[in-house]
Amino acid sequence: MSLTDHSRPLYEVKAGLFKGLSHPLRIRILELLADGEEHTVAELQADTALEASHLSQHLAVIRRYQLVTSQRRANHVYYRLAYPQVANILQLARELLEQILDDSSEQREHVAQLPAVSQHGSQVS
Repeated sequence: MSLTDHSRPLYEVKAGLFKGLSHPLRIRILELLADGEEHTVAELQADTALEASHLSQHLAVIRRYQLVTSQRRANHVYYRLAYPQVANILQLARELLEQILDDSSEQREHVAQLPAVSQHGSQVS
């Protein structure tokens, strides 16, 4: 599904965008590109320790979802984020995860301090 398919409801198009983001290695590649600079495939391969074919597959996916652009110059292909908002999405996801983890930690601490509950729902003295 193309992100520019205007015949589909917006929520379906958004889901397609998130499919492009839905693999840890693709997130890693996008984070490397979030510095705003162009990176060669060789640089991305060195930074991710992926085999060339595996990296190529992930780059093809994020290119298909229009998250990156590529340009061939001489013997190298250069990649960059297609839109700066991709970096913003990654940053917002990080902030959200940090908040969830903070809230989860606080909640665990709160639950740990609650009195024990017996099998039938009454508090244990």
